Amino acid sequence: MATVTVEQLANEIGTPVDRLVSQLADSGVNKSATDSVSQEEKETLLDHLKKQHGDDSNASPSKMTLSRKKKSTLVLGHGSKAKSVQVEVRKKRTYVKRSDVEEQQQAEEEARIAEEARIKAEADAAAKAIADAKEAENARAVAAAKAEVQAEAKAEAKAEAEAKAKQAAVAKAKSIEESATKPTPAAETEDAKKLRLQQEAELTAKAEEEARLSAEAARKLAEENEARWKEQEAERKAKEKEVVHLTSSKYAQEAEDKSDSADESGRRRKKKKPAGQDRNNRGRNARGKGKLSLSSPQSLKHGFTKPVEVKLNEVRIGETISVAELANKMSVKGAEVVKAMFKMGAMATINQVIDQETAALVAEEMGREVVLVKENALEEAVLSDRGASGDAITRAPVVTIMGHVDHGKTSLLDHIREAKVADGEAGGITQHIGAYHVETGHGMITFLDTPGHAAFTAMRSRGAKATDIVIIVVAADDGVMPQTIEAIQHAKASEAPIIIAVNKMDKEGADPDRVKSELSQHDVLSEEWGGDVQFCHVSAKTGLGIDELLDAILLQSEVLELTAVVDKMANGVVVESKLDKGRGPVATVLVQEGTLNQGDIVLCGLEYGRVRAMRDENGRTIQSAGPSIPVEIIGLSGVPQSGDEATVVKDEKKAREVALFRQGKFRDVKLARQQKSKLENMFANMATGDVSEVNVVLKSDVQGSLEAISDSLVKLSTDEVKVKIIGSGVGAITETDATLAAASNAIVVGFNVRADATARKVIEAEKIDLRYYSVIYALIDEVKSAMSGMLAPEFKQEIIGLAQVRDVFKSPKIGAIAGCMVTEGIIKRSAPIRVLRENVVIYEGELESLRRFKDDVQEVRNGTECGIGVKNYNDVRVGDQIEVFETVEVKRSL
Repeated sequence: MATVTVEQLANEIGTPVDRLVSQLADSGVNKSATDSVSQEEKETLLDHLKKQHGDDSNASPSKMTLSRKKKSTLVLGHGSKAKSVQVEVRKKRTYVKRSDVEEQQQAEEEARIAEEARIKAEADAAAKAIADAKEAENARAVAAAKAEVQAEAKAEAKAEAEAKAKQAAVAKAKSIEESATKPTPAAETEDAKKLRLQQEAELTAKAEEEARLSAEAARKLAEENEARWKEQEAERKAKEKEVVHLTSSKYAQEAEDKSDSADESGRRRKKKKPAGQDRNNRGRNARGKGKLSLSSPQSLKHGFTKPVEVKLNEVRIGETISVAELANKMSVKGAEVVKAMFKMGAMATINQVIDQETAALVAEEMGREVVLVKENALEEAVLSDRGASGDAITRAPVVTIMGHVDHGKTSLLDHIREAKVADGEAGGITQHIGAYHVETGHGMITFLDTPGHAAFTAMRSRGAKATDIVIIVVAADDGVMPQTIEAIQHAKASEAPIIIAVNKMDKEGADPDRVKSELSQHDVLSEEWGGDVQFCHVSAKTGLGIDELLDAILLQSEVLELTAVVDKMANGVVVESKLDKGRGPVATVLVQEGTLNQGDIVLCGLEYGRVRAMRDENGRTIQSAGPSIPVEIIGLSGVPQSGDEATVVKDEKKAREVALFRQGKFRDVKLARQQKSKLENMFANMATGDVSEVNVVLKSDVQGSLEAISDSLVKLSTDEVKVKIIGSGVGAITETDATLAAASNAIVVGFNVRADATARKVIEAEKIDLRYYSVIYALIDEVKSAMSGMLAPEFKQEIIGLAQVRDVFKSPKIGAIAGCMVTEGIIKRSAPIRVLRENVVIYEGELESLRRFKDDVQEVRNGTECGIGVKNYNDVRVGDQIEVFETVEVKRSL
């Protein structure tokens, strides 16, 4: 490479010359602007700049990337139009080495965790030591109290014995004194005096002995009754400690206890009144007719003091709550809560039920701490009390077949089952979820067949959630279609492995390589192209590749290691549900774990019941069903929602309570959401004015079709015309449905169901629009046409004629008359006009006169001269154009 000067190098890299010279000097190369720079000096400067910016090229690499390429040739077309496309699959994997900073941070984090553990252990030990000290202190206090009680009991017993002994001694001494005070002869002899003193000494000694014996007996009695006295004393003290409150409020009770303790301490500190004062009080009371002055107890007086600060407590909010209940929990007036909601933009009354989210926002706005709770303790207790479980064993895989409509999903399944399901479906397309289990030569497999029409998105989603493996059927002659892409999205969302079945390989236009190419655009790569998705080429008509497809399913299930516990109460998922006229609510349940037996109590979403009968997909009655077996169960209290969890429980009474609780909660939540949407849309509805509505009463044969049709009809709504489903359900059209339709001016739509006799009478009498459908396409198209008729028409202006002003004449009666030549279209007397001057509208009005020569005419055609008088406008000039137009009504459509 040729050498360049410093100035040329600065111009080349776009930096000032002075800055480049200084950078070269910093790197150890001293150059001026005119000096040349060699390649080695450039590299020295580059290394210096890299080190300044933290790039150390000599250090060991921080990451390593491994790449792998795989090339293949794809032939598109046939014959002379065939093209070869090179397909290169690249795989790249990068291994990153931890930096010193990350290792240091990890070490610091481990040290911090260890330090926290040590501090926590020391704190626990200190807390334990404090607790032990408190326990020892309490034990010493209890022992001291016991000793005090015993000492008091002994002192009382001893004092009682001494009192009795003194009384006896005093009595004897008194009797001796009385006997001694009896009159004696005046001349008492000396012997008599000695005898008397001796008798007195004996009596005194005898009295002392009796007193000692009495004290000894009292001491023995005290020792014998000491335990009983202790029990009585403990009972007395316990009764004294018992507090009788006059209120139920916690805060009022605390205030009452505080007031009572203050009264007791005051009575203890009160000094003893003088005896004279007591005598004065007794005398005053004696003069008051013997009545005593009674004062009210201190505990009954109002002793509550208002707290200085507002005490903010936790507010526990369930899934729904009324405004009044929320105000009560926050200890504020209901009007304050309503005011706060108005400030936040939500209008509510005090008795209105609001949802959990709204209530939490209001409580937090008012400065409360919110605790969101779920009021489902009974439900959790019932679901947890389901007995012990056994050992897990291998179970059959649950396979969902998905794909675009008319790509051969049901026909492929029919060939595997050797049945003819597709022939029985209306229009030849599947409109229900079909659940089947097949005993093949490779083992048992459970299949779920889902619809491919765009309206059945929810049913496909449920099929993907209940499955282990997803088979996406793609027609080899049709390629990837919109529902195929949607099926791929559902399968990826459920994280289930995918197997692609390229169907219709027996057709002449089959091109499996095109299918692979189109699927690769949606991150579905075959194993041949370096991906992890198995591709099987099959034909539902000839049976080509069916065995390979079954082998691929079982191979994938072995990789997944699917297991389930058999010896336990069953739980599963509702695949489909319907209302049968003879059997009542019927639910198709896919057992996922455990064994479902006839007679079990099943809790199924909002419904419950005892299993009265079970049938397999062929209509045969069975007694039990293990994991991965789909069954129809009869005996539920109502039609459950598709996708609900079915669980076997022990107690039917508790199952009914849980079902009723769920129904109430569902009703409250639904009402709160409806109310919320009404409030949010109130001002929008005021601004838009009246909106036309198409009221529909919809009845279907199964729950899944009902959901799909409802969603499709609601999506047809526009800003001007809305579809409102005022009633829906599973089963035949009843008299109630007809009455509802008559009251709300609705149309009755039956999908694969018919009206009973009483409903037909009401429909004929009320002239209700009743329509039956068996294919969803026709239903949606007819509702769309009905909505199109309710759209407000559009008005469009069409120019029908144009006249050029050649001359202007003045008329004393009319004013200015324009002499015109009709250059385009036709000029009509009754049509509105515009006057154009240099292609700018200067006046818009109507014609006052239209003449041909002297005759008034109604219209003048192209190429004809005429006289035109413009009403209320006389400023017509030569060269102006008069444009005639009509307003045409255009019908609108969705």
